[in-house]
Amino acid sequence: MNGAYPFHVLAKPVGPRCNLRCAYCFYVEKEEDLCADASSAIMSEATLERFVRDYIASQPGAEVPFAWQGGEPTLCGIAFFEKAFELQRRYAAGKRITNAFQTNGVLIDEDWARLFKQHNVLVGISIDGPESAHDQYRRDRGGHPTFNRVMRAVEILKRHEVPFNAMVCIHAGNQHIPLEVYRFIRDHVSPFMQFIPVIERHGAEEVGGRLASPDIPLEEAAVDGFSASPKPFGRFLCAIFDEWVRRDVGRVFVQQFDVALEAWLGMPSTLCSHAATCGRALALEHNGDLYACDHYVFPEYRLGNIHDMPLWELARLERQRAFGEQKRDRLPAACRVCSVRFACQGGCPKDRFRSVKSDDLPRHWLCEGYKMFFTHIDAAMSFMAKELMRGRPPANVMAWIREQDRKLSGKSAK
Repeated sequence: MNGAYPFHVLAKPVGPRCNLRCAYCFYVEKEEDLCADASSAIMSEATLERFVRDYIASQPGAEVPFAWQGGEPTLCGIAFFEKAFELQRRYAAGKRITNAFQTNGVLIDEDWARLFKQHNVLVGISIDGPESAHDQYRRDRGGHPTFNRVMRAVEILKRHEVPFNAMVCIHAGNQHIPLEVYRFIRDHVSPFMQFIPVIERHGAEEVGGRLASPDIPLEEAAVDGFSASPKPFGRFLCAIFDEWVRRDVGRVFVQQFDVALEAWLGMPSTLCSHAATCGRALALEHNGDLYACDHYVFPEYRLGNIHDMPLWELARLERQRAFGEQKRDRLPAACRVCSVRFACQGGCPKDRFRSVKSDDLPRHWLCEGYKMFFTHIDAAMSFMAKELMRGRPPANVMAWIREQDRKLSGKSAK
């Protein structure tokens, strides 16, 4: 049961249920499929206990990281998570338990903040930048903007000294204002941030307009207009990197940059989208169904139910192993010879779209943008990696790059 096979489970105790209706949400339409019976739309105590017990027992390490997401997990209510934390203590068996909680923030109040503080929960707040950028797509079920409610949650978490970070979705509404987004998050939300590109596809209206499975070709499901585009996304990352590397290294922490530095140090990526293989980040729905990945909650990727088969056995199924290795084995020819493959690894398979017009294996939708970004940061990343290997702080890159800028401006003046 407890062999050397670590895996991670993203738990969705309310499944896709949410109090918002973000225009780009890939989970919203799954509510009618997964939560048809409203009375059973929240994870039962029996399923919660089975999950907590088996997940802790299945992890070979001394630390067990729980992650709670949705939909919107605050819809479970505080009592649900008090029970979850009590179960974690009961089954911990000497292991250290950590909890991460991703929320849209709308329902966060003083009581939630006290709960997070008491149990040292790391909170992720979804916010897409300043008001106009955030409210373009992130609205509630009545179509009302949510920015002010999210910022209220930010202030409550700060007041209670709850550790939290900002999760920023990059989409058509904010991809052209990188510095405005970055500076707002840095100065008004949190110095810890991650930028997630929105890439979604829906089938044509004549076939129901449903969210497209990753296996469906582009000709049958075009990329939605709110999605990030390759070049703008690449320019977005380059622009915020240029500001960060000149003034914010060591005081602002951007997940994409931390992960890139891992690659330049020759380390395996801790972010699954840039790891060589995947398949060890699974998604658990509220009813105990386990899926291959959060982005693959389709019937064909359902592994089983934790009430029918132990969690660790589902995670080790041969078809799940094959699912994870396909990421590496199905790289297109261009990726195999690409100069930045070591950092990109072809991106998330969910966003590699095949075309019936091409005989090559599908390439990532943002391939051009990622190559632009990883090429752009090479010199600075190489410098930081060398500093770390010599036992010196990578923040030295700020002085180094200012010197490069000075030399470049001197040459330009001549």
